Amino acid sequence: MAKVELSQVLKQLLNHKGGQLPMPEPIISHVSDTARWIAAYRAMETRRPDALFCDPLAQRLAGEQGWTIVAHAPWFMRGGGAFIARTRLIDNLIVQSITAGADTVLNLAAGFDTRPYRMNLPPSLVWIEADLPEIINEKEQLLAGEKPVCRLIREKVNLSNQAALAAFLARGMTAGSTVLVVAEGLLLYLDTDTVQMLARELATPPAVRWWILNLSSPAALRTVERGFGAALARTPLKFAPPDGVAFFEKLGWTVRDVISLTHATIRFKRGPLWLRLLTSLLPESDPRNPKGRWGAVVRLERQ
Repeated sequence: MAKVELSQVLKQLLNHKGGQLPMPEPIISHVSDTARWIAAYRAMETRRPDALFCDPLAQRLAGEQGWTIVAHAPWFMRGGGAFIARTRLIDNLIVQSITAGADTVLNLAAGFDTRPYRMNLPPSLVWIEADLPEIINEKEQLLAGEKPVCRLIREKVNLSNQAALAAFLARGMTAGSTVLVVAEGLLLYLDTDTVQMLARELATPPAVRWWILNLSSPAALRTVERGFGAALARTPLKFAPPDGVAFFEKLGWTVRDVISLTHATIRFKRGPLWLRLLTSLLPESDPRNPKGRWGAVVRLERQ
């Protein structure tokens, strides 16, 4: 059980003037800290009687650091509604892709994701996780003794290295396979050239059919950066293409699904009441608008 629990987080927030705790430096010193942070939100959701998903492993993975980041997050990210909605939306798209024929999932920068343990997946499904060696090692220690529901393989790879990425993709493709790629929470930490390289590499193997990712507009990314301030200095946010999903269409992908995170958060009743009322009056954001403030879950398909 983590030392910093949700009740403590809320108590600290309520007692602090202005509703947000001062940000310790550095609260996020490595990308693995963001994996703990998102795990804490999954643990919060799992405790709800109307939970959108159940992740009994999330509490263990979040640890004290995950709850600490929740306690110091900007006010507009405090409840984790958008992250919870993102998790559920990606769950849904994974199920749709498997139903449509995907028999292999490549989860890039898997972090502390637990879908191979918590989702109702076919036992024959091949799920391959890729991440940095230190993250893979820690995850294997934390989940030692747990049994996935499908065939799970973990690969230690630096996804920003083109040669390493190409070699990983070659290992992950088997004859006759239909591959779904998942990149949740990855792209915003990469520079544009690296994302272009990744998009081209993923579009090369004939087996790859779909790619699920999350995307934010430049305005939305700046809002998050201002909220966290210097706390993101060691893990800066980089990728938010002004042309949105059109960035990937130019690289050989067809956009199949674009789901607004704000509207999904309200639809799932995970946002505050004032946001629900405001959002109900607004149209869906244009994912190609360079001036808009939007975030979305996207599913791409090979052209």
